[in-house]
Amino acid sequence: MTEIKLLEQALHSFTGMDEKEFALSIPFWQVKQYKKGEYYNEYKNVCKHLGFIINGIFRTYYLNEETGEEKNILFYTDNQIVAAYKSFINQTPCNYYTECMVDSTIIYIHINHLQELYQQSHQWERFGRYVVEMGFNLIMNRTEDILFKTPEQRYVELLKLHPNIFNTVPLYHIASYLGIQGPSLSRIRKRMLSKG
Repeated sequence: MTEIKLLEQALHSFTGMDEKEFALSIPFWQVKQYKKGEYYNEYKNVCKHLGFIINGIFRTYYLNEETGEEKNILFYTDNQIVAAYKSFINQTPCNYYTECMVDSTIIYIHINHLQELYQQSHQWERFGRYVVEMGFNLIMNRTEDILFKTPEQRYVELLKLHPNIFNTVPLYHIASYLGIQGPSLSRIRKRMLSKG
């Protein structure tokens, strides 16, 4: 199946967008291959594109410039939208990096083209609202996970959201995302395996 067809199915599933309305966007989408280590968006850059991951994994992380420590904030995997949401929506410089973790393929659209679609179609406006709501929920869920859940509960949530992540992402990145050290992650994994 082509990238554009996968995207059309996803948008229909996410928002109920029909074929005619989706067709308005076809000239605007572009496919891009990312190599491991390439950036989707970098610190202090304005995020100009909204991407849909065909296959691959990206991470958003904060870099402490004084210590050099990286803190993983979000992962994005197959069939998910990837963007530096705050930067994209407000068109302001980004506070984070979004990096490709494995060779990946996305299909993306420029914000100016998306704005044109919002003007032409209520279904595209609905899509825009969906993106904002999804970004808000993603960040709120992440914040609440850190504040209210145990590392083990966060581990289980990560597995639900990104079931294949442990096969491809180094464990130190996962530990950073969970807000724990590597040895704690090893203990959690051991406990979870023994529970079956």
